[in-house]
Amino acid sequence: MLKQRILTAALLAPLALAALFLLPQYWLAWVLGAVFCYGGLEWANLCRLSARGSVLLLGVMAAAMWGLMASPVLAQLAVWLAVAFWCAALLLVLKYPVSARFCENPMRILFGLLALVPAWYAMLAVRDNEGGLAFLLMLLLLVWGADIGAYAAGKSFGRNKLLPAVSPGKTREGLWGGLVTCVLIGLAFSLWLELPFVATVQLTVLALLTGLASVLGDLLESMLKRERGIKDSGRLLPGHGGVLDRIDSLTAAAPVFAVGLTLIWGI
Repeated sequence: MLKQRILTAALLAPLALAALFLLPQYWLAWVLGAVFCYGGLEWANLCRLSARGSVLLLGVMAAAMWGLMASPVLAQLAVWLAVAFWCAALLLVLKYPVSARFCENPMRILFGLLALVPAWYAMLAVRDNEGGLAFLLMLLLLVWGADIGAYAAGKSFGRNKLLPAVSPGKTREGLWGGLVTCVLIGLAFSLWLELPFVATVQLTVLALLTGLASVLGDLLESMLKRERGIKDSGRLLPGHGGVLDRIDSLTAAAPVFAVGLTLIWGI
């Protein structure tokens, strides 16, 4: 399993980075749109939708994406709405399994739209600004850092389960390891960008919050997969599961990061 994960990551990571940093914004929107729509197809499986229902969900996603591209004001509202959704999702995760009754269809379908569509736009919005490539790189490193730091700390020091009803493998020590990694990434980018003290504090706090959001995105999908009775969202990526298993952290981290940049620097 580990060998498959490494081989798949070694193949996909360069392709993903090349697309994110080299493609023109218009083509990146299409490529990311395809990735997130495939994630929507896997979300349809979490909702136990029929083939017709899955196609309908993808159609709604595509229409919503087109609407956000056509209206920047609507797009900004959608990203803010996504942040509000993730605040509510935190309560659902913390209260699981009591909260399971709030996760039935059609609420679960709505969750998918709120998780996937605004995150897609948030990534495009982060990139489409002055210094956008640097901030997009920071977003990706925060998501990866939260995951790798949590894995390393959990393997080395993990003793206390974080939320065993949601994800039995995650530990509190792993969470702290991931968050410390995110803080270090925030400090490193502040030094690289030569930010003053106040801006350094702001960016580091944003890095911490983005790391927390990243963990929340993973936990929400784990909760829904547990409700569905499946281990992975799909089988497209050997050793990793489905596309949704790879972008679940981004669905929460991207809107939080984009809103944070707006609040700090108005971008």
